Amino acid sequence: MDHLQTGENLLFLTDDQVRKGIEAMFFAYRGFTADPDRILEGMDYGRAHHRALHFIHRSPGTTVNNLLAILGVTKQSLNRVLRSLIADGLVESRVGHSDKRERHLHLTQQGTALERRLSDAQRARLRAAYRAAGPGAVQGFRLVLEAMMDEEANRQYQSLKEANI
Repeated sequence: MDHLQTGENLLFLTDDQVRKGIEAMFFAYRGFTADPDRILEGMDYGRAHHRALHFIHRSPGTTVNNLLAILGVTKQSLNRVLRSLIADGLVESRVGHSDKRERHLHLTQQGTALERRLSDAQRARLRAAYRAAGPGAVQGFRLVLEAMMDEEANRQYQSLKEANI
């Protein structure tokens, strides 16, 4: 039985075991994004639109600058995504109360419905995987994901967890 299966000596994984983990991550990501991709396919939207909808839903009223930081994309790229979501009535951009230069983003009712369809598909897939793997594996998986994040990504992730939105 190899060390990965027994949970022993995880600090001494072979290159082959790490490669298998990388490959599993690639295929899992493909599966994780497949359902939302199918939903978005006929809408001229892609994964960037999905991520924007997800984080606007997660933090209603978030600013464009905050969304830029979370998504780690260029302003030009985000503006292109937001323009289409706003034009299609999925996102509202509201002027800030204290700073009129700020734009606060909110999902419309239509945006909330689309975000729910996209996240329901991913939640179903993740729930099934979690059930199959068991509680110990779920906790271990979360720890591995958190350990893979760079410092800034982990800070953003932790702040979302603490906000418990």
